[in-house]
Amino acid sequence: MTMTARALQHVKVLDLSRVLAGPWAAQTLGDLGAEVIKVERPGTGDDTRAWGPPYVTDPAGQPTGESAYYMCTNRNKQSVSIDFTQPEGQALVRRLAQQCDVLIENFKTGGLRQYGLDYASLSELNPRLVYCSVTGFGQDGPYAHRAGYDFLIQGMGGLMSITGQPDGAPGAGPMKVGVALTDILTGLYASTAILAALQAREHTGRGQHIDLALLDVGVACLGNQAMNYLYGHTVPRRMGNAHPNTVPYQDFPTADGYMILAVGNDGQFARLCAAIERPQWAGDPRFAANAARLANRDELIEGLRAITVTRTTREWIDLLERHGVPCGPINTVAEVFEDPQVQARGMRIAMAHPQAGQVPLVASPIRLSDTPVTYRHAPPQLGQHTDDVLARHLGLGAEALQTYRNKGVLG
Repeated sequence: MTMTARALQHVKVLDLSRVLAGPWAAQTLGDLGAEVIKVERPGTGDDTRAWGPPYVTDPAGQPTGESAYYMCTNRNKQSVSIDFTQPEGQALVRRLAQQCDVLIENFKTGGLRQYGLDYASLSELNPRLVYCSVTGFGQDGPYAHRAGYDFLIQGMGGLMSITGQPDGAPGAGPMKVGVALTDILTGLYASTAILAALQAREHTGRGQHIDLALLDVGVACLGNQAMNYLYGHTVPRRMGNAHPNTVPYQDFPTADGYMILAVGNDGQFARLCAAIERPQWAGDPRFAANAARLANRDELIEGLRAITVTRTTREWIDLLERHGVPCGPINTVAEVFEDPQVQARGMRIAMAHPQAGQVPLVASPIRLSDTPVTYRHAPPQLGQHTDDVLARHLGLGAEALQTYRNKGVLG
């Protein structure tokens, strides 16, 4: 806990989303200081609570009901368990929305209309509301009605077509990224869009609807590969760990494993040549300039691999770093958290949990000098804050809360 001023301490967020993309956006806003109220279904809550093992356990080793997956994206939130399929539950959520600045949801397009919780309905009650919808394919277009999942989007959006070993190589074929990358990127785009809409509201006095689609994000994040196609008119292909625009920029075998060389310009290549005792390559017309190295990629890579296998990964990194050549190991996740730089940056944190004692979490990468990220709430248990939030925000007393609970409106 810290009393430091928080960048978004004046912002209230109603989080109706679940799984990853929407909750990632809400967690980012929460880390920046917003009050985030997570509305969950009684009994089950966010789908990812059950996405295990592994699960969070108490000091006796008993599961607490939260999976490790759920813990990755629900920090700095308060859980309120409301059944908004019931009219009285809908009324409670509408009352909360009237007091909030932001609402995030990731139901299928039009899915909240039947409950009166869509943008058109809620903006009439709260014209200043910034309402962010996250879907697979957006609010319009021929696929708008479809459900969207990260794996599906990585395929449809082109990412898998450029990820994996090239045709003809062992293990060739399209490959997804090892985390739900389009979900996470969509969450980051969502938080950016929400901050932009809040800033715009300072000038217009009005909120607005944000329409974010996983497929749109997947296409946007093709980055240089998309531009390579649009300008070069050649369809990018899978290249394993090689880079389409610069050489050498990939993994190389060593005496005890692999390392990465990430040479980004001709000066770095010249320093690499000096380090590996091949200074003549820096002046060789086949290799001196990046365009030439691209044209002679196979010959250069073969020559480098014959050299890199002669030393261990650690020996190469020590040598190449002294020469100013960008390089590094390929760490396992365990090795990531043992890395001195990761430790120095405090990327592993621990927070108090009501059942588990202390739970480990991954820190936010955002660093602000005046209004730093704060860690106030561990990912909440289902319905942990129902009574507190509804008492503070809606003025409900113990009798009213119990009445709602008896009707199954509250969990």
